[in-house]
Amino acid sequence: MAEPAPRTPPPTHRITLDADGLPLSALLALPEHRPPRAVVVAVHGGGMRAGYFDSRARPGHSLLTLGAELGYTVLAVDRPGYGASAAHLPQGQSLADQAATLHAALAGFARTREQGAGHFVVAHSNGGKLALALAAGHEPGTGTGLVGLDISGLGTRPAVEPHDLPGPGRPGTWRRHWGPLRLYPPEAFGQCRGVVAPVPAREAREAARWPQMYPAIAARVSVPVRFTFAEQEQWWHQDEQALSALRAPLAAPHVVIDRQPDAGHNISLGWASRTYHLKALAFLEQCLLARETAAPTAPRTPC
Repeated sequence: MAEPAPRTPPPTHRITLDADGLPLSALLALPEHRPPRAVVVAVHGGGMRAGYFDSRARPGHSLLTLGAELGYTVLAVDRPGYGASAAHLPQGQSLADQAATLHAALAGFARTREQGAGHFVVAHSNGGKLALALAAGHEPGTGTGLVGLDISGLGTRPAVEPHDLPGPGRPGTWRRHWGPLRLYPPEAFGQCRGVVAPVPAREAREAARWPQMYPAIAARVSVPVRFTFAEQEQWWHQDEQALSALRAPLAAPHVVIDRQPDAGHNISLGWASRTYHLKALAFLEQCLLARETAAPTAPRTPC
């Protein structure tokens, strides 16, 4: 009996989002022959671009194709100051302004595309800061439909000195970004040449203030959150005190802190990418299940 032909993965398209007149470049993958169950919004870290989530080093490593195969629309966005917006924002934007820009871009996207249950943000490193800031400004019942957050490579207590953080003219120690090279397919390093980008100056200046900014932002996050630390994560402390500081300020109804074995900081470019992406999408499924099985809210009694 002949083996079935390998299935062609869903295609990835380059698109441009309109954020109230500011162009944001993005990659888009759509589920075939059915409306999406939700929209997975992928937000890259510092010094990277949207292609971070679309690794083609091996079949199955791309979050975009995996998510589309499982019935989700996946939208990987170049953050403000990267890609198409870089020429318009040569210094980048503050975290608060990035959140406002991304909110406008997603609102525009929602006007022309089916959204399913809403947006679920998968974010990496500095992109996790943006995901949390976006969630902090989210108001339930406003129609924006934020389902939850899945964040990798972000803590609240840096394991490096501020002058070691990446910024203009400071790419950061490559080993902290990657960890042991055996954790990545050899092809990943060639492909990442089109993914790497300079860190905008405003983003770099604000990075050292993240531990002070985090508690106020976390206190306004009202959706489920999952954090993942790579086994070889070298940017953030992961001791019990550090994890308690990460968890304690969150107003989220459900918080998960996980560790990914056999991975360095750039999880989505490594051998562990498919494993991590499946776990992230499983957390999305858990968020959707919790919504579907939640007890109905009691109607208000008229005065």
